[in-house]
Amino acid sequence: MAEELSIRRIRPDDWDGIVALESRAYAPLGLSEQRAALESRARASPATCFVVEFESRAPLRRRVAAYALALPYPRFRYPGLGEPEQEAFRAGNLHLHDLVVAEELRRRGLAARLLARLEVVARTQRHRHVSLVAVAGSESFWSRHGFAVHRDVAAERHYGARAVYMSKPLGAPPHGSPPHHEGD
Repeated sequence: MAEELSIRRIRPDDWDGIVALESRAYAPLGLSEQRAALESRARASPATCFVVEFESRAPLRRRVAAYALALPYPRFRYPGLGEPEQEAFRAGNLHLHDLVVAEELRRRGLAARLLARLEVVARTQRHRHVSLVAVAGSESFWSRHGFAVHRDVAAERHYGARAVYMSKPLGAPPHGSPPHHEGD
C-alpha cells in the first residue's frame, strides 16, 4: 500500500478531522475544546496553523492525520482553554496551543515535522520564542524538543493538574534549511 504525508495550511474542509482528533486526544482527559474555540485560533493566525494530510492510494483516501494550532501570544501568557480568541496579538512569541497526531500514526516523526515547520514560520515572522502548555505528563516529550519548563509561570487549573508552561528560544534558522513559502 502506497501512502503519502504532506504538511499544509488548514482548509475549511479539514475541521471535522481536526475536531475528531482533538476529541479523541483530549476528551478522556477532560481537556477537549469546542470547535468554535479551535477555529478561532486558526482565524487569529492562519499562517501558523497546519495539518498533516495522509493519503492512502489503495483505496484512494485522504484524511487529517495530525494538526498544529499556533498563534502569536505574549510570552508567559496563553489562551484560556475553551475560550475563543477575541484578538490577534503582535508578539515576539508564538504559542503552540495544540498539536495532535492520530494515535495509529504516532512514532513516525509527524510531531517533529510539524514542530520544525512551525519553527521555520516563527523565525520568518520574527518570533524569538515558541511556547506551549504541556498537559497530561507530556513535559518530557517537549523537553526532548528543546522546550524548558518555567515553574514561575502557573498553568491554569483547567489545563489539568500536571500542566506546565514551557518555552523554547529560536535562534537563527539552521544552515541549509529550506525556505518558507507563503502558500505552505
